[in-house]
Amino acid sequence: MKQAGHLVVLGAGSIGVSFSAVFRDAGFEVTICDPDTERSSAATQAIEAQRAAMALAGLERGGNGKLNVVGSLDSTVEKADMVIEAGPERLEDKQAIFLDLLERASQDAILATASSAIPMSRILPRPADQARCLVAHPVNPPAILRLIELCPAPATSPQTMEKASLLFDRAGFRSVRLGHEIEGFVLNRLQGAVLREAYRLVDEGVVGAEDLDAVMRLGLGPRWALSGPFETAELNTPGGIRAHAARMGPAYRAMGEGRGETGCDWSTALVSRVESERRAVVSEQALPKRAEWRVKAVARLVAVRDKLLGEADV
Repeated sequence: MKQAGHLVVLGAGSIGVSFSAVFRDAGFEVTICDPDTERSSAATQAIEAQRAAMALAGLERGGNGKLNVVGSLDSTVEKADMVIEAGPERLEDKQAIFLDLLERASQDAILATASSAIPMSRILPRPADQARCLVAHPVNPPAILRLIELCPAPATSPQTMEKASLLFDRAGFRSVRLGHEIEGFVLNRLQGAVLREAYRLVDEGVVGAEDLDAVMRLGLGPRWALSGPFETAELNTPGGIRAHAARMGPAYRAMGEGRGETGCDWSTALVSRVESERRAVVSEQALPKRAEWRVKAVARLVAVRDKLLGEADV
């Protein structure tokens, strides 16, 4: 297979080896760099373990891109199409790494951090340094959960966002481009909202931790795995998004305002925007057929879920 590009990964921890496995399997030449001799020596075996998991998930493509494992950044960075920094969440370390990359990497290279919480504008505060830099926030483990959030700094160029999206898409990810920089990105903001309410409900004695997990595992989780919150809302309500917002919006607003939240009102313009974006994906005429599909798909998913839960050791 012809090399699809060249990726340099800084850090041979779980995220770094997972990225390396995906891109190598897609035919990219991959150089993974880690100064920790124990991690670097174990990188090849760890990548193969990730590849086995990809095969189990039916995601393996069969590519066999060249793999280089190095202990320090060498001249290979000069030919990289993209560099992904996947090291510890230490701001000072990331700042030093990116200043070095700006000097050494090709002017055409995309420079990304896989940070879970640190935005690029904190790593490189000067707008002049941000044009080809962004956050590429994965879902752990990236080898299996193929979603990548691309979060720009204020001065990240549109060309950088486009090229990064193309590279990740070529490797088999579904890239989501954020419109502007925001703390926590999208995934962690959604996850954080659920966790904050989960802790409140346990703290208030409404429900225990295991029962709360059961609500998600047996109720919300299977639906959201297939539909997401907007599609779930419209498939659950005759009349779709607009009818759901009219029926449930006041109740959800009261719940949010009862917690001291702001911005809980779904304006007519906002509902219309969401409805329009949903109709671009599934037409109004196709909604009944989509709902029928979901019933069968949820049934199949539940069967697999229950089988897997029955195999759990604890």
